[in-house]
Amino acid sequence: MDASLPHFALALPEISLAVGSLVLIVLGAVLGDRATSLINGLALALIALATALVIGAPVTTEPTFGGGFTADAFARFMKVLAYVSAFAALALSFDYMKRENFARYEYAILVVLSTLGMSLMVSASDLISLYLGLELQSLALYVIAAIHRDDIRSTEAGLKYFVLGALSSGMLLYGASLIYGTTGAVAFADIAETLKDGETSLGLVFGIVFLLAGFAFKISAVPFHMWTPDVYEGAPTPITAFFASATKVAGVAMFVRAVSEALPGVVTEWRQVVVFVAIASMALGSFAAIGQKNLKRLMAYSSIGHMGYVLVGLAAGTPEGVRGVAIYAAIYVAMTLGAFACILSMRVGDRYVESIDDLAGLSRTKPAMAFVLAMILFSLAGIPPLAGFFAKFYVFYAAVNAGLTTLAVIGFVLSVVGAFYYLRIVKIIYFDEPTVEFAPMTPAAKAVLTIAGGFTILYFVYPAPLTMAATAAAQSLF
Repeated sequence: MDASLPHFALALPEISLAVGSLVLIVLGAVLGDRATSLINGLALALIALATALVIGAPVTTEPTFGGGFTADAFARFMKVLAYVSAFAALALSFDYMKRENFARYEYAILVVLSTLGMSLMVSASDLISLYLGLELQSLALYVIAAIHRDDIRSTEAGLKYFVLGALSSGMLLYGASLIYGTTGAVAFADIAETLKDGETSLGLVFGIVFLLAGFAFKISAVPFHMWTPDVYEGAPTPITAFFASATKVAGVAMFVRAVSEALPGVVTEWRQVVVFVAIASMALGSFAAIGQKNLKRLMAYSSIGHMGYVLVGLAAGTPEGVRGVAIYAAIYVAMTLGAFACILSMRVGDRYVESIDDLAGLSRTKPAMAFVLAMILFSLAGIPPLAGFFAKFYVFYAAVNAGLTTLAVIGFVLSVVGAFYYLRIVKIIYFDEPTVEFAPMTPAAKAVLTIAGGFTILYFVYPAPLTMAATAAAQSLF
């Protein structure tokens, strides 16, 4: 396939999201807030259409659109995860926004635009297209975080995310410019060809470090995690669910593709950075969450820790490691969406609560919800035979096979430490006396919790489809 010619069939998901978002903008401009419900429904349909198109689209390892866009098996796998996450987060948000009196038609459009940016990030095969996709996603996310203008916490979250996000984008762009200055190329394949002999200059090393720092911010890995707890707590809960699932998938995919396709000849240089970031993220995620009393802040630190485990698989620098990353991403999305479906169901009258102590005695007031939430928490802790155990197993196995046994042992020990705060919540659910009784779950929350919980609990019964898809995705990068 000629890399210089555009092949529109490969980009049909992105084209549908771009054209559809423009149509939604026109509808909103003409009809105003009266079109909110219509635009919300159309946005869901648009993301569902993009998911169907990406599943049915042809797959090729050859870049197209001037070498800046790749539609390989890895891109398809990660796009499906991102689209499913966006669909679920958007569906969870409608009832919440009505009750909180900030339903606006712009929200669904921004989610679609952000999803388009993620899609471009996942398929980016040069530094320019990667940065453009990243900025399209980020600009929409800055507004989404602060969309509840009457809530000072939401406004603060949006401002913090914007300031620190702009800083990280500058670091990433500076790193990309240094890599271009030392290699004379922006396409990942050309950069890899230049670096295949393994020789590195000081400028290249600095470029790699700055580039990886930008990536680390986007997935909220230590030491670029400082925005995560405040933004997770301050943003409206459905938006936090979107941040914790879809954006993480896109960030991980961007990270994996860049180092696997552009920097395979200098594994030693970037592996040192990834190993440090992985250990620091796992450690902070394990210890900092112990003292948290707010569920959304706890999920923020949990997210930081899980990104550390994802980077353990990436540090291996092998197809086996990338397979582990892909499996981990899929299981992490299911667990996260299930957890946030429960958090969104913590409603007393017209008031949403977020404290861990509010879950006291949940097993007596809502036994089904308590059971599924407990299983998701056990899975997040990595307890067999739940899905979270297999997620950690695959990344640790890849690390050991790549000679990173010490890293795998550290990760295992820290996962034991991290299990404490998950088990503490289970104790509160099953052994404490009830303090409040939550209102009935919305149909969207019930559907998301059922699907996510079922996947988490029953994954061990038939793991082959996900494993095979992740294996094919990983092999397409090598």
